[in-house]
Amino acid sequence: MYVTPDYRGKGYGIGLIKELARITVERGCGRLEWGCFDFNTPSIEFYLGLGAEPVDEWTVYRVSGETLEHLSK
Repeated sequence: MYVTPDYRGKGYGIGLIKELARITVERGCGRLEWGCFDFNTPSIEFYLGLGAEPVDEWTVYRVSGETLEHLSK
């Protein structure tokens, strides 16, 4: 999910999160999770303001470049 700068501060972000929360509850899911760069302070503050909590128990892994090419064969 990404809200372009021109539309920030106008309620679109909260609207998107609320709709995702509605769908999550409707489908009987127990949680809604997403990722955010640790240096993205404005987004972190927005998420904390919603009542979201950071999850420290998870680590993100990535493969790209030559490693990705090698794995694809």
